[in-house]
Amino acid sequence: MRTLRPQILFPLFAAVTGLPGIGPRNAKLVESLAGPHLVDLLWHLPREIVDRRYSPKITEAPEGRVVTLTVKVDAHFPSHDKRKPYKVRCSDDSGFLTLVFFHARGDYLERLLPVGETRVVSGRIEHFGGEIQMAHPDHIVPLEEADSIRRVEPVYPMTAGLSPKTLGKAVAAALAKAPDLPEWLDPAFRQKRHWASWLESLRAAHAPEEEGALSPLTRMRERLAYDELLANQLALALIRATQRRLPGRSVAGHGALREKVIAALPFSLTTSQETALGEIYADMKAPSRMLRLLQGDVGSGKTVVALLAMLNAVEAGGQAALMAPTELLARQHYASIAPLARAAGIEIAVLTGRDKAADRRRTLEGLADGSIDVVLGTHALFQESVEFKDLMMAVIDEQHRFGVHQRLDLAAKGRGVDMLVMTATPIPRTLMLTAYGDLENSRLTEKPPGRQPVDTRIVPLIRIEETIEGIGRAIAKGARAYWVCPLVSESEVTDMAAAEARYAELAARFGDRVALVHGQMKPAEKDTAMLRFAEGAAQILVATTVIEVGIDVPEATIMVIEHAERFGLAQLHQLRGRIGRGAAASTCLLLYGQPLTEAARARLEIMRQTEDGFVIAEKDLELRGAGELLGVRQSGMPEFRLADIGMHGELLAVARDDAKLILARDPELKSDRGQALKTLLYLFERDAAVLTLRSG
Repeated sequence: MRTLRPQILFPLFAAVTGLPGIGPRNAKLVESLAGPHLVDLLWHLPREIVDRRYSPKITEAPEGRVVTLTVKVDAHFPSHDKRKPYKVRCSDDSGFLTLVFFHARGDYLERLLPVGETRVVSGRIEHFGGEIQMAHPDHIVPLEEADSIRRVEPVYPMTAGLSPKTLGKAVAAALAKAPDLPEWLDPAFRQKRHWASWLESLRAAHAPEEEGALSPLTRMRERLAYDELLANQLALALIRATQRRLPGRSVAGHGALREKVIAALPFSLTTSQETALGEIYADMKAPSRMLRLLQGDVGSGKTVVALLAMLNAVEAGGQAALMAPTELLARQHYASIAPLARAAGIEIAVLTGRDKAADRRRTLEGLADGSIDVVLGTHALFQESVEFKDLMMAVIDEQHRFGVHQRLDLAAKGRGVDMLVMTATPIPRTLMLTAYGDLENSRLTEKPPGRQPVDTRIVPLIRIEETIEGIGRAIAKGARAYWVCPLVSESEVTDMAAAEARYAELAARFGDRVALVHGQMKPAEKDTAMLRFAEGAAQILVATTVIEVGIDVPEATIMVIEHAERFGLAQLHQLRGRIGRGAAASTCLLLYGQPLTEAARARLEIMRQTEDGFVIAEKDLELRGAGELLGVRQSGMPEFRLADIGMHGELLAVARDDAKLILARDPELKSDRGQALKTLLYLFERDAAVLTLRSG
């Protein structure tokens, strides 16, 4: 896609290799730390400061404090033993200071610190062996160059192999190239907030004068955070407006098929299912395309809602498709939907990458001639060979596993296709706005009748033997249990080892009643192990977090999570959601290792107190901040460099309203402010949103 980035931004999107001190080796380090362009260094803000303003006499310099001292160089004491340091004795009128250098070059130090000369040195004071020392001063300059030492120095997040001095110089050089951009904020709003311009705010954020200036709530950091949030909200609003302008079609079925399915259900629809269906049917009936997110906690009945929505399209003479992220999940949807589809008398099929050639050919023919009404599948659905007679409705399950382009690829298989996106990962309201602002939103907040609450207990790991004995008693009575093994420390490569060790121990005790599943297994092996557990041939399934989404075994009533303190709240909630799916009482045991951090204790307590995924998601955001929540990169959530959703939630709401107002007044962004806002979108690399203006 050719970018039409404004010329004023060209310097900011130049490669970091053009900066002083950043050759090919350092460029790789800078890229892994911040990013490949100058603009990435602008967003790489300091996280602490070194204050060099304190300049006492030598004997008044306190232990451990960073000081800047003016001293006379008295003598050099080189070391002939490489293991011992090179020392330089200095003094002022109050006493002596020893400068200490390890692995030093004598000729270099003699030039830097000539005997008899005055030097200004800055670094941390240590008291050692009766001496006042400073090891490897950060700065050593002649008296006349004392002003070159930054009295308050920003400290940036670092990576191994890159020196703070090199990074600091590169950031300063990037800042020097930053242009003064046209103002995109509303003048009255900016004045009310007492915010400086974009460039002034950026420079101030990189030059903090005290600890307080590092807070996300300072005026300069709030201004920068708002710019980023506004770019996000404006981009989503533009994409949504473009979607609305695309020709859709009114879809309204006669209701007969849906009545048959509702009659065949073993339970009544919940109030929130009824509400969500009302919203979906209204969207489908409207002449524009539907683009709606259905959020529902594990076990809240999203699949039934999706089926009824798809049947609305089938009743209107069209076809529907449901895309799941894994073959296992696609086949599970098929297993739960097929009996209901039969009750309604409609033709349903599965399409995945591992179908036999003859089955695949039959399915493709059925989709092309319209004899298959509903298809469930994986990414295989949007391959070129897949043609529909008339695709009216597409459902995407676990949206965060797919990109927006995959959503569009599936929609391109039909004309004016209505789109329903589903997720079982409860998303806090603020993150909803940043990630799914281009979608309307429905929530399922109740569980179907007959579901039992899960009894969650927190148990120390030292009681693991008791836990295993308890599981033995339960499986003797026919119970089925999951045993989830811990996420390993980052130094290890995989959590497979922990799962295999636990499997070996349990299998030695319970024989072939134990099955194992982990991410490194071949798909066929994984499916076999899951099937043994689902059918009851195995009663204990030892697993890594691969079972987090999409395994539906209503007979499983026990969940053991080993080292639960290593998991995030969202993940613990997803794992616990694998049980409590049938009518029997279920128990979740959170085994924890000592010592527990405060945050880990808080997470486990929340799990004990509530099963409400939305409450848990909000708490998770509170405890961990948006950056870590759900594992941003995996979840399809936008990554913010300057905004902190936990701290800037109020600014996000303002940005959303601002974006709506901007597009209501100037939908093509043609005014002076509109042009400045286009620059803002390109600055934060929301190029796709600007391109929708041209294509829309």
